[in-house]
Amino acid sequence: MPKFKLFADRKGKADQAKNNRFVKLAREIYVQARKGGPNPESNYGLRSAIASARAIQMPADNIDRAIKKAAGAGEGDDYEEIMYEGYGPGGVAIMVKCLTDNRNRTASDVRSIFGKRGGNLGESGCVSYMFDHKGLLVIPRDESSPDEDSFMMEALEAGAEDVVISDESFEVLSTPEDYEAVKGKLEEAGYKFETASVRWLPQNTVAAEGENAEKLMKMMDAFEDNDDVQDVYHNFEISDEEMERLS
Repeated sequence: MPKFKLFADRKGKADQAKNNRFVKLAREIYVQARKGGPNPESNYGLRSAIASARAIQMPADNIDRAIKKAAGAGEGDDYEEIMYEGYGPGGVAIMVKCLTDNRNRTASDVRSIFGKRGGNLGESGCVSYMFDHKGLLVIPRDESSPDEDSFMMEALEAGAEDVVISDESFEVLSTPEDYEAVKGKLEEAGYKFETASVRWLPQNTVAAEGENAEKLMKMMDAFEDNDDVQDVYHNFEISDEEMERLS
């Protein structure tokens, strides 16, 4: 296959994935605005959803449109949040956060995605004990970034629980309750976030290789393509070498 075709295929998939994320975050913003009101200053859930949207450069018009739709008169879409838990190939732990207006449809879809790719849907609580609920802020590093010790001190003084440092980024962890305060103080200091959300982080990770890695990547793609799935949390890691082989 010509190289330009491969590039076009990859770009098309990336654009579609980005559009899917915009659609899902618009639904999250709508739900949070319906639940707690359209003012993000007094609605923590809405503030968090907007922060996640801005972190992936979702257009402001999309955000405003979702809020206005939620604040409009009359009946709106009625979504409920459901967390599904299960196991992927090799027994890895997976949690699937959904927003749905049809619980039966979504449960059937999630069960099918697990089952067709070597996994199985489990009972509530079967894997969540392997995760911690944390605020996560990821700040890319560049030439203007402070040294590691200085940033560590700044983040801890802002209320962070821990900072994970790599060559590419600072990952700031907090309790869900302190997330907004920590984020606000770091924003005031001029930091921009690549990721900003409260999410479930695995306590430990396991390596996925070979056929299991291939099935897991297909499972993640299927969840990404499902409109009801808002986010997926898991405890597997795939090495760069394995990812290159799969691609």
